[in-house]
Amino acid sequence: MREDGDSTSVRLDKWLWAARFFKTRHLAVEAINGGKIKVNGLRAKPARGIDKGTRIEIQKGGLVWEIEVLRVDKQRRSAGEAALLYVEDEASRLKRQEIVRERRDTGVGASDASGRPTKRDRRLIQRFKIPTDSGS
Repeated sequence: MREDGDSTSVRLDKWLWAARFFKTRHLAVEAINGGKIKVNGLRAKPARGIDKGTRIEIQKGGLVWEIEVLRVDKQRRSAGEAALLYVEDEASRLKRQEIVRERRDTGVGASDASGRPTKRDRRLIQRFKIPTDSGS
């Protein structure tokens, strides 16, 4: 018996992708294999079946979500519909929001000077390294 797109069980990696925790199933599999995902307090494999009522802990980017599965869905849908697939513990949500607030206030995680130089930066570097001939 199937109601509203719900089925009895779905793979963990597929559910994480459908719930929009990861952009691709491959990224979900890497997180699962890396021990970043716990199902009912235990490490799991990507093919583990997820049912309604399953508790999942997701560690991603220094943040932790502790959620309970409300619905299972194999298809990826809009963010609004994906949010209906689970409910997050209140303590988990508050802790995560506090970490995000601290990062924003301290500027941790802001990457303003890392990575490749911009086009403007390259021009300034080039101007510094190769002086132009001025009138001689």
